[in-house]
Amino acid sequence: MSQGDLNASSSANGPRARRAPTQGKATILALGKAFPAQVLPQECLVEGFIRDTKCDDTYIKEKLERLCKNTTVKTRYTVMSKEILDNYPELAIDGTPTIRQKLEIANPAVVEMATRASKDCIKQWGRSPQDITHIVYVSSSEIRLPGGDLYLANELGLNSDVNRVMLYFLGCYGGVTGLRVAKDIAENNPGSRVLLTTSETTILGFRPPSKARPYDLVGAALFGDGAAAAIIGTDPILNQESPFMEINYAVQKFLPDTQNVIDGRITEEGINFKLGRDLPQKIEDNIEEFCKKVMAKSDVKEFNDLFWAVHPGGPAILNKLENTLKLKSDKLDCSRKALMDYGNVSSNTIFYVMEYMRDYLKEDGSEEWGLGLAFGPGITFEGVLLRSL
Repeated sequence: MSQGDLNASSSANGPRARRAPTQGKATILALGKAFPAQVLPQECLVEGFIRDTKCDDTYIKEKLERLCKNTTVKTRYTVMSKEILDNYPELAIDGTPTIRQKLEIANPAVVEMATRASKDCIKQWGRSPQDITHIVYVSSSEIRLPGGDLYLANELGLNSDVNRVMLYFLGCYGGVTGLRVAKDIAENNPGSRVLLTTSETTILGFRPPSKARPYDLVGAALFGDGAAAAIIGTDPILNQESPFMEINYAVQKFLPDTQNVIDGRITEEGINFKLGRDLPQKIEDNIEEFCKKVMAKSDVKEFNDLFWAVHPGGPAILNKLENTLKLKSDKLDCSRKALMDYGNVSSNTIFYVMEYMRDYLKEDGSEEWGLGLAFGPGITFEGVLLRSL
């Protein structure tokens, strides 16, 4: 069965035998996710976006239609709603200072989604929230003091001495950074259990389209909202915890003098993004060396002998990766499926990919080793060497 055939039945021999985790190595014990109530089918996006932003430019509408077809996205979820636009009509007026209004919407929405994703994860984990010793909280969608990590701890009823770490404004690679940080915490604090939570909304970047800002249309066609969560810990408790993946090794690298390729700025109108057209090429030029560095800790020499959990920043990036590394056509199926089902949900998306990968590996996947990858502002590469258990 290919990695993309995620709904097929298990092989004739049944699920494969489980592997034992390495003593002292961080493992993923559970995953969770949550989304806003508004479901946005891609075929409905253009008419809705043009209507909501009161745009009458035929060129913009036609360009957005082309972009929506090229993204391969079919479904997304969004915090934005008719009710919000009715309450905040100024959001649809270009050039209006709306950062205060957007934060009034985004801050509680991000924590609400993070709370539901965390509860889903804790339920799958099967232990008490009071057993969580650390929080790693990732978001590029809220700004306030105290941060969402404290609000989340309160909502979940965690112990007041839970250790909290916030990772803000990392963009698309934030989820894999969270895995690296959670791994370091878990392995250096024996017995700890780390709740890693990511939560994102596109509210801060919502504004009417303009020919002067072409990347706004890319964002409208590609990005979605949601949250994800994972429990990370070493030495799982037998018959209480069910590890499915080991985080064996982690690497971060930035490409010098590329800080302007992905550029995000907070302004009076919200957050404004600019994306360089050379991003896929920059990734293509550097990805092979980076992947070899990450996989060097395993005994695997061939890229096609690995499983691949790659943040789907967009179809162009996945295509470049597949072609450059000469991957078999099904190797990125889990990434492509996550992009199709949820869009690019920034830091969350890697966990939706990993959930699909978990299901594949549980039933039919023969690969023991794999790579988890994400790319974002910097240009920054994040990579983890994963081991299927």
